[in-house]
Amino acid sequence: MSEAFSTGDIVAASCRGHPVEGIYITDRDGMAVLKLGSGYNIGVDPATCTLVRKNGGTAVPTPVAVEQDESLPGFAIISTGGTIASKIDYRTGAVTSQFTADDILRAIPGLSSIGRYRAEVLATILSENMTPAIWQDLARSIHAAVRGGARGVIVTHGTDTMAYSASAVSYMLETPVPVVFVGSQRSADRPSSDNIMNAMCAAAAAGSDLGEVAVAMHATTNDDYCALHRGTRVRKMHTSRRDAFQSHDMAPIGRVDFPSLAVTLSDDAVRRGASALALRDRLEERCGLLAFYPGMAAEIVRAYEGYRGLVIAGTGLGHVSTGCIGAVRDLIDAGTTVVMTSQCLHGRVCDRVYDTGRDLLAAGVVEGEDMLPEAALTKLMWVLGNESDPEEVRRLMATDLKGEIRRRSEHGL
Repeated sequence: MSEAFSTGDIVAASCRGHPVEGIYITDRDGMAVLKLGSGYNIGVDPATCTLVRKNGGTAVPTPVAVEQDESLPGFAIISTGGTIASKIDYRTGAVTSQFTADDILRAIPGLSSIGRYRAEVLATILSENMTPAIWQDLARSIHAAVRGGARGVIVTHGTDTMAYSASAVSYMLETPVPVVFVGSQRSADRPSSDNIMNAMCAAAAAGSDLGEVAVAMHATTNDDYCALHRGTRVRKMHTSRRDAFQSHDMAPIGRVDFPSLAVTLSDDAVRRGASALALRDRLEERCGLLAFYPGMAAEIVRAYEGYRGLVIAGTGLGHVSTGCIGAVRDLIDAGTTVVMTSQCLHGRVCDRVYDTGRDLLAAGVVEGEDMLPEAALTKLMWVLGNESDPEEVRRLMATDLKGEIRRRSEHGL
């Protein structure tokens, strides 16, 4: 029985009549979990398991120092964790964020042919554990790297909240050089991992003529090129596909072909040197994001009393139910800035069409135009962190600051 096995033991078993062999991880839900040589986990009947070899506790080899070519351009890699910087934890069979930035260079040796790198481990977290305080630390680290002469900055990040982080940094930082967020949907131990291509393309983008914050990820399910997405206009659109990220209501600002690593930028892309380096890193954390749903009680809106800002993802053109409008008005009267965005993936908010929208405008709601709700949230945090006058806050929220608002939507209004 699998109870006699220890994590790391080599075990033979049977799966649907076929012999398999792998590394024993744990027992779960009545099954023995094995890590196959392909990198994938499989559950088998514990009764079919036999020990092939005990885990001998082989010593972990001392990492080889990363050699770098001093004649190549210098980049900064700032690691926050995520799947691109992860490995298997054989205690649980889960992917855990444990690699340092130097480990990334060892795992992806091709990076050394593009540039030389200063590595910093800012955090070792999965991105669901990201916080505004880490966003601030990240913006400060990027600012220091650019001030120190980095030609570009690569930020490794978990994909689940990478769009939030990219937009937050976009508002806090004026950058004359590329700041490229990159992650991977599948960990390095899996044959279909996207970590090598994504990292190589991010490094190529970091050395390009780009001059803004971007996200570099697979553009298709093939290993042919990565898209470069503006940091305030990108969303993760699929839970697991390698081409999960898409630009919102606009074309990507560039692409990096693979394996040539040729970078092509669109006319919309901000060019290198267009902005002087500057950091404004204050954020107001007392902000929330609320998705309206049919039947939502007004008390849920009132739960945000005391918050300085609230972004609502409303229905359609930017609506909530009539029953919630009074609670929204009370929040605004008490000093909360309320910004309306839409749950729709295309188009923009327009609260002048229906009575509900006009009532929301009369209550003092700010129309969020075509901003993504997550980009509106990080913008509201930044605006409230740097501005106290309510009218100026309203003006800034309705003003395009970092490409988050487009005056003409590509799909309709």
